[in-house]
Amino acid sequence: MGFVDDELSKMKDVIANLESRVKRLEGRQSGAVTPEEIRMILIGPPGAGKGTQAPKIKERFSCCHLATGDMLRNQVAKKTPLGREAKKIMDAGGLVRDDIMIGMIKEELNSNKECQGGFILDGFPRTVPQAEGLDEMLASRNQKLQHAVELQIDDSLLVARITGRLVHPASGRSYHSTFNPPKEYMKDDITGEPLIQRSDDNAEALKKRLGTYHAQTAPVVDYYRKTGIWHGVDASQEPGQVWKNVLSILEGKERSHGSTILSRITGKN
Repeated sequence: MGFVDDELSKMKDVIANLESRVKRLEGRQSGAVTPEEIRMILIGPPGAGKGTQAPKIKERFSCCHLATGDMLRNQVAKKTPLGREAKKIMDAGGLVRDDIMIGMIKEELNSNKECQGGFILDGFPRTVPQAEGLDEMLASRNQKLQHAVELQIDDSLLVARITGRLVHPASGRSYHSTFNPPKEYMKDDITGEPLIQRSDDNAEALKKRLGTYHAQTAPVVDYYRKTGIWHGVDASQEPGQVWKNVLSILEGKERSHGSTILSRITGKN
């Protein structure tokens, strides 16, 4: 029965994803804002599983995934006004100003069609002033964050995860040589393109990154705790269970109780 149960679970996930995407597309076609529009930030140390969970959230809610590091590189590559300004600062060895990063996020929300279904912010905000600036920008759009989800895991468990991590550079999809290997060795499951191991994915570099992460993130987590949108998830669990926990937070009590594709197939409402 194990195989049957696994296959049934996979089918349920596929059907639920399809239902969610149909609702989103119907809402866009009619010009309505559906209750499943998502506006969230994903918080977690290197190796906590953001690269695994973010694509699942993106697919489920038909939203955009704004990983700020990737977004910064894209803006620089496209030579946008914000990208050119950021490049000057980086070439001079400085840190890109908060207003530039928030401007890039705003530009994505305005121009990226995927963002019509909401957004996942990954890697920003890292400080309380950035969180406040983000709130102000969203307020100017008559929007506000709905969720700040933190993937929590003990530092000692991250070393094994990080040292075996494999990444598809173009999409940010991540794998693990032991815990979540690609179907074909060193190739992305979706595109077949090569995977890489980041040069800073080693134990020594990880300890430094974790120290910086904790120092920066603790005040940001406290900020979102006070606003009431923070949720913590145990990221030491297997990815499927982490996904179930994340999904229960994001969907909350807004899930439809009416007739669904799944209920019609099973005859249960």
